[in-house]
Amino acid sequence: LKEDLQTDPPCHPRACAIQNCLQKSGYKEERCQKEVDALYECCNAFYKDKGDDASTVSCPKANLLRLKMKQRSQGL
Repeated sequence: LKEDLQTDPPCHPRACAIQNCLQKSGYKEERCQKEVDALYECCNAFYKDKGDDASTVSCPKANLLRLKMKQRSQGL
C-alpha cells in the first residue's frame, strides 16, 4: 500500500491491475473484485493522508469512493 501511494499518480498500479484483470477476463467485472477492492483501499488511504480535497486520476472523488465502499460492504 505504501509503495502504491508513492507512485505518480498515487494508486496508479492498482488502477492498472483492474484494467489488466478486465482484459484477461473478457471484461467480466465480477472476476476483478479483488483488484477493485485493492484500488479502493489505496484511494481511501490516499484521502486519509491528503484530505478529501486532494485528487488523483486513479481514484474517484472522496465522497463517491466512500459511497462505493459502503455499497460494496452491503453487497450492493
